Amino acid sequence: MPIRLIAIDIDGTLLDGSGRVPPRNRQAVQRAADAGIHVVLATGRAYHHAVPITGELGRATVLIVSNGALTKTAGGETLACRLLPRRNALAVLAALRPLHLGVAVIFDRPDAHQYTFEGIDWSHPQRAWYYERNRTYMTRAEPIEAAVTEDPVQVSYTGSVDDIRALAAHARRLPVAGELSVMLTEYAERDFSLLDITARGCSKGAALEVLARSLDVDRGAVMAVGDNLNDREMLEFAGAPVVMGNAVEPLKARGWPQTAAHDACGLADAIERALAG
Repeated sequence: MPIRLIAIDIDGTLLDGSGRVPPRNRQAVQRAADAGIHVVLATGRAYHHAVPITGELGRATVLIVSNGALTKTAGGETLACRLLPRRNALAVLAALRPLHLGVAVIFDRPDAHQYTFEGIDWSHPQRAWYYERNRTYMTRAEPIEAAVTEDPVQVSYTGSVDDIRALAAHARRLPVAGELSVMLTEYAERDFSLLDITARGCSKGAALEVLARSLDVDRGAVMAVGDNLNDREMLEFAGAPVVMGNAVEPLKARGWPQTAAHDACGLADAIERALAG
C-alpha cells in the first residue's frame, strides 16, 4: 500500500546529534510533501519548542506535541486535545513534591504562561540551553499549584535516568494513576530523562490514529519513524514502522525495520525507500 502519511519524531530522528535538521532530511521531507504525502511531526516537545522546526523544514506540517496531548497546525490552531484534569494535575504535584525539586506544567496558551515552572535549576548543562531558547514562553510560579487555574496539557519532570525511572514508578502507584498516562523519554548517553504525565489515553499513537482517520488515511498507508520509548505506540499503530539506528534497545527488540542512525540521515533513507515504492 502506498504511503500517504509520514509521522516523524523530532529529537533523535529528524534532528542529528547536534540538534540540527540535516539537509538530506530536509530535502527528503520536502520530496514527500511534494508527492502529496501528509507530513506530521510527532514529539514529546511542547508546542512552543516544536513549532520552530516547521520553519526549518519549509513546509506547513501538522504537529502532534506533548506526547499526543495536543495536535496543532504550525500556525497554532488546535486540531485535537486531551487535557489533564486540573484535579489530577494538582494530585500529581502534591504527591511527587517530596521526591523531586523541579517541575513544569504546560498549558495550551500562546504566551509566556504556556510553560510554568517551579524549582528548576536552569544553570544545569542539560537545561540551560532550553531556557535561553524558550524563555519567551516560560513563567516562574511558586508555588506552582497557584498557576494551575485550568486543565493543563501535561506535568513534566527532568533528571537522571535512574531518578526519573523511580519517579515514574511512584507516579504509576498514585491513587489517580488509572486516570494518567505516564511517559518516559530517555537519553542514556547523557544520563538525562524526561517524565511527562498527561491524561489517560494520551500517546503519539492515539493522536496519530485520530489524525489519520480525519484525513481518511488507512493505517496501512501510515509510516512512522522514531527512536525512543515515547514512540512505541506510534510505531505500533503505523502500518510501516521504522526504527532509527540510534534507537533505545526496547524499540530495536521489537523487530521492526531499522534505518541508519540520526547522524547518518537514517530518516532520509527511510523516506527515500518509501518514495521509491
